[in-house]
Amino acid sequence: MSLDRPRIAALLAAARHRDLGVLTEPEGMDLLEAAGLAAPRRVVLAGSAAAQALAAPPFPGARAVLKVVAPGILHKTEAGGVQVIENTPAAVAAAVAEMEKRFAGQAVDGYLLAEFVPHAVEPGHELLLGMRWTADFGPVVTLGAGGIHTEFLAKSIRDDRALALFAPALTDRAAIERALARVAVVRLVTESRRGRPPLVPLAKLADVVERFLELAAAFVPDPIAEFEVNPLALADGRFVALDALLKLGRPAAPMAAPRPIARIGRLLQPGTAAVVGVSEKGVNPGRMILRNLLADGFPAADLTVVKPGSERIDGVKCVPSLEALPERQDLLILSISAAQAPEAIAAVAEGQRAESVILIPGGLDEKPESAPLVARMRQAIADSRATAWGGPVINGGNCLGIRSVPGRYNTLFIPDYKLPFARGAESPLAFVAGSGAFAVAKASKFGTMNPRYILTIGNQMDLTAADYLEFLEGDPAVEVFAVYLEGFRPLDGRRFLEVARRITAAGRTVLLYRAGRTRAGAAAAASHTAAVAGDYAATRRLAEAAGVVVADTLEDFEDLARLFLALRGRRPAGTRLGAMSNAGFECVAIADNLGAFSLADFAPATAAAMVEVLQRARIAEIVGVHDPMDLTPIMDDAGTEEILRLILADPGVDLGIAGLVPLTQAFNSLAPGEAHGEDVAREGSIAHRMVRLFRETTKPWVAVVDAGPLYDPMVALMEAGGVPVFRAADRALRLFNRWAESVTRA
Repeated sequence: MSLDRPRIAALLAAARHRDLGVLTEPEGMDLLEAAGLAAPRRVVLAGSAAAQALAAPPFPGARAVLKVVAPGILHKTEAGGVQVIENTPAAVAAAVAEMEKRFAGQAVDGYLLAEFVPHAVEPGHELLLGMRWTADFGPVVTLGAGGIHTEFLAKSIRDDRALALFAPALTDRAAIERALARVAVVRLVTESRRGRPPLVPLAKLADVVERFLELAAAFVPDPIAEFEVNPLALADGRFVALDALLKLGRPAAPMAAPRPIARIGRLLQPGTAAVVGVSEKGVNPGRMILRNLLADGFPAADLTVVKPGSERIDGVKCVPSLEALPERQDLLILSISAAQAPEAIAAVAEGQRAESVILIPGGLDEKPESAPLVARMRQAIADSRATAWGGPVINGGNCLGIRSVPGRYNTLFIPDYKLPFARGAESPLAFVAGSGAFAVAKASKFGTMNPRYILTIGNQMDLTAADYLEFLEGDPAVEVFAVYLEGFRPLDGRRFLEVARRITAAGRTVLLYRAGRTRAGAAAAASHTAAVAGDYAATRRLAEAAGVVVADTLEDFEDLARLFLALRGRRPAGTRLGAMSNAGFECVAIADNLGAFSLADFAPATAAAMVEVLQRARIAEIVGVHDPMDLTPIMDDAGTEEILRLILADPGVDLGIAGLVPLTQAFNSLAPGEAHGEDVAREGSIAHRMVRLFRETTKPWVAVVDAGPLYDPMVALMEAGGVPVFRAADRALRLFNRWAESVTRA
C-alpha cells in the first residue's frame, strides 16, 4: 500500500488551520492508517449525549478504551483521561459522563472510543516509534522500548542496543533490518528463545519502520516536526499503534544554493594564486602564508601579492588592487580583517577576479554583530551564482587555510620551524577539520606522514564538509578521509553521510570525530565555528550505519587515522589472533582484551618450528608454545622476528599482535649513548626487523611498545617504516577491533 498523500495532507492542513500546534489523537490515528500502518477501530463521541445515543457497541470485544480528546492535554493517562471500560452502551455513557465532569472548563474536542487491543505488557511487546526533524539530517526515525518500560530500559541497556535510528535518505531495507536486529527489546520477540519460535518475523517490524520513513520523507518538516507512537503494540502477530502524538512544525530554512564544487579543483590545484594582506616590513599572517606558499614549491612567477605601493615582496610581484590582477586567479587568499571581507568578496564576485577564495578572518558568523557583514557577503556570492560564470567557491572564514601536496602550496600561517612537514612521498590522507588549531595540532603528531590534503574549513560560510567529501570522492589517490567537525550547515549532515556511504562501500575509509556532544560543548562549538552543533547521538548512529568510523576520543582519532593508513589494502580472513610478547604481563593484557578476536590454535608445523627457535635461544625449558607466546626478556631481536614471522605464516592466524617491551638487554632498542653500545638505527635492530617483516607480510598486524620516552626513537623508526605501533596492549586491541570491524563490514 502506498501513502495516501491527499488524505495525509488534508489532515495536516486542517490541524494547521486550527493553529493549535498538534494533531488530536483521532487525527493521528487517521494519519497512520493513511500511511499504511495499523490502528485500533474507533469512533469519536462529542459528549455524553452522543454516548447515550449508542444502541450497540461500534466494534466487537468485551472491553474498550476511552480517551479524552483535547489538544492541550498531551499526557492523558496522568490526567485521568484514559480508561479501560466494558464495551457496552451503558458503560460507555457512564464513562463519558464521568470524564465530562473531570475536564469541565477545559477545551475538549470529544472522547475517543477505541477497541481494546489485547497484548502483553512486557519488553518487546510495547515499542516506541518516533520521528523528529533535525537540522543536520532532516527527518530522523527512532525505534526502541515503549510503554511503561521506556525510560527504565533506555537507561539500563547499552546505547547501541537500546535504540535503532534511521534517516530516509540514508537508509535502505537491509540497513533497517540490521539496525532492528541489534535492539535488545526487538530481539525478545523476533528471535527464538528456549525452543519457542519467534513471536513475529523481523520483516514485519521492518515493514512498519519502512512506512514510517516514507511518511517522514514526504511530510517532514513541513508541517510535521515530531511524531511519536507509544506504544506500538505487538498483538496477534502484527504491530498496532495504540497512541499517537504529532506536533506541527514550521517550514525548514532552505538549504544554501548548490555550490559549483567542480571549482574545488582550482582551489586545491591552482595554476595561479594571489595573496591579499601581506606585510612588507613585518611577518604578519599574510607574509607567513606567502613564505609557506613559496617553501612548498608554488612558483613565484605564478604568484601575485595585492599590495598598493609595493613592487615585490619576497621576490613576488605586487599589484595595487584586485582589479589590477592581470587575469582571473585560480586561487585568492584573503588574509584580512573581518571588516574588510565583505568589500573584498564583493569585488571578487562582481569583478570575476578569482575562481576560488580562502577566507582567513574570524569573527564572521560567530558573533551576532557580524550579521550585516555576513549578509553582504552572502548576497554577493548569491548574485554571482546566478550568473553564467557561477561565482567563486569560498573556503572559510575563520580558518587557518589549506595545505595541498598536489597543489604545491601551504597557506597555513604556521612557520615551518613550528610545523615542519614531511617532504617526498605523500600519504593517501585527506584531513578535513572545522578547527584550524585542531588540524595543525594533530598534523604535528603525524610525524613522517605527509597528508595529501589538510583542509581547515572554518565556519563553512560557502563550501561545506559535504562539498569537500563529494569532490575528493573523485580523487583515487585519497584512501582515508579523516574529518573533525564541530557542526554541520543545515541538512549538510545528510549529504555528508550520503557521500560517506558511497566512499565506504567502495572500500575506502571515512573517520569522523564530531565535537559538541554535550550541551556545553555544543555551545562552545557554535560560538567557535558558527556551524550548527546538532544531536551527537543521531550523528553517531547514522554515521556508523553509513560505514563511517566514529572516534570516541581525540587520541582515538589520531591512532585510528594512523592505523587505517598503515593497514590499507590488508583484510583479515577472520578473527583468529596470533599474539606474542617478551613480557608476561603483556600476554595477559592481550588475552584480557581480545574483544571480538579469539586466540588462534597454532598448526603442528608452526609449533614444531617455534620449538626449534626456542631451543636455539635456550629458553625451550621455560617457554611453551601457546597463544599468546610469552618469549620472556631473554629472547633477542632475531628470535623475536622469527617467532612473529612463524605466527603470521600460520594458516590458522588471521591477524597478529607483537608486544615488544624494549627495556630488555636482548634488544637493540636505544639510540646511541655513552653507557651502552646500542644503536636502534643499526641494521638488525628490533625496529629494522619489524619494518622488514611488516613489508614482507600481507596479514594485518600491529606492534606494542609499552615503554617511556627513551624508546621514542625506536617507535619513530618503526612508524616511519609503516608499522602501526601502540604504547599499550589494551588500547592496541580496542582500536584493532574497530579497524577489523570496519574493513570486514565494507
